[in-house]
Amino acid sequence: MNQKPSTEELLALKGIEVPLGELLDLFGVRVRRPWNVHEIEQALTDAGLATLPDFANCAPGARVQIVAFAAAVQAMPEPDETDAVERDPLPSAALPQRLRIGDLPSARGGVHCVSLTAELSQATYLMRQRGYAQIPVTTGMTTLHGVITWRSLALMYERGKESSLENAMQQESLPVADARQEFFACLPMLSEHGYLLVRGEDGSLSGIVTQTHVVGRFESAARPFFLLGEIESLLRRWLGARLTEEAVKAVQTNKKAEHRSGRVEDLTFGDYVYLLNGEQKKQTMAQQADLNWAALQCESLDRGQFVRHLQRVKDVRNRIAHFDAEPLPLESMRELTAFTTLLRDYAG
Repeated sequence: MNQKPSTEELLALKGIEVPLGELLDLFGVRVRRPWNVHEIEQALTDAGLATLPDFANCAPGARVQIVAFAAAVQAMPEPDETDAVERDPLPSAALPQRLRIGDLPSARGGVHCVSLTAELSQATYLMRQRGYAQIPVTTGMTTLHGVITWRSLALMYERGKESSLENAMQQESLPVADARQEFFACLPMLSEHGYLLVRGEDGSLSGIVTQTHVVGRFESAARPFFLLGEIESLLRRWLGARLTEEAVKAVQTNKKAEHRSGRVEDLTFGDYVYLLNGEQKKQTMAQQADLNWAALQCESLDRGQFVRHLQRVKDVRNRIAHFDAEPLPLESMRELTAFTTLLRDYAG
């Protein structure tokens, strides 16, 4: 983290309710990540504080109250051992309420510009060198005079105009968006021009979004969802064909007995772990898991490695509930891809 409030500053917030975003801002953080969540928790604990609800797990738009650590502990419900594995890793409250154009990394990644006094050759050289399709012409990073594109250059030559920076610029109907604008509302303008210049909250140009950026962002965001969908489909097909209704009902402990369907389709991802994990603390569940594993008849598959991989996939599934600016890490994508390939061999 780039900044950290002092203990005195944190104590001054005791008893105050603030939006989650304001709490993260104190630590110079926009998005919750395992590493910065740990550091924030540690800073609060060192000051004898905590939040209600827990800032690490609440919805993005929630408000949290800064309270004494002891008060937070007292307010926590007693955990049920059968809930040690998260029952519903994708709570609806954790899903994004709105996607803004500024949530794309390139929208805040900066943009190369040339000044109004630059030579046209400087702009075209930069476009060739960097592989850019457009270069904004600005004064500072606030005043936008126009944009040089390969199309605007072609039009200048077609019309027989003198070769100059001003004649090469597109100056009207420039595609400019505010970082706070809704992403989908900006798509028609992006589709028409092929790019969007983005202004940050201070009014200066903060980045540029192209169709390539959008395709790349959605590929990295959508692929994990499709892989997870296939993983769940394969697990349900495999487990449903091998396990009895009673075996399935045994893990539906979060429902009343009369509401336990015994259908694999009604299980959460955490329930899959319960079905197969022979190392869980509750002895009866562990014994049933042993029977379930035997019913799968997969002697060539190492059970310990499989269950640990299943648990890691569950963690990844929980993580992607937040559609934020950073794509899923490569290692997590490898986990999903490898597990999908494994299941295809056994349940496909």
